[in-house]
Amino acid sequence: MHLPSFLWLWKIAAWSMGLSLLAYLMLAITGVWMWRARTSQSLPNFLEFPGGVRSLHLTMGISMVSLVLLLLAIGIIGTLGHFGSLGQSSHLVSGLVVVFLVLLSAISATQISPRRHWVKTLHITVNMILFAGFAWVSLTGWTVVQKYLP
Repeated sequence: MHLPSFLWLWKIAAWSMGLSLLAYLMLAITGVWMWRARTSQSLPNFLEFPGGVRSLHLTMGISMVSLVLLLLAIGIIGTLGHFGSLGQSSHLVSGLVVVFLVLLSAISATQISPRRHWVKTLHITVNMILFAGFAWVSLTGWTVVQKYLP
């Protein structure tokens, strides 16, 4: 595949990564918010959300999954377009780990129920591991970006 310039692809990837990290942060905040709402009956009025914190959490989760899948597509297209094959850097491995963790988190989120308390523990644990995954993919991504900058 011959693409004249990858600059547009890098811009989309940079925005997608930044928005993914923002979504992750908002998911952490709304997750703690839901936990606090369940464990204590009083929340300050400024923390009320019209559609509910859960719907905001779900919206952010869907957004993060979509952004991470977009990043996966950009990575595959960009790598194949530039190198002609995958596996040119450790960024591929870290990216696939993050995609796996995000999908595992999303799937586990859909399975949370009062009868399956362990699924909530799995969901939270995966999201804590995802923090390290995002750090790893950010570092390897920065290394990749440095190869292309003049």
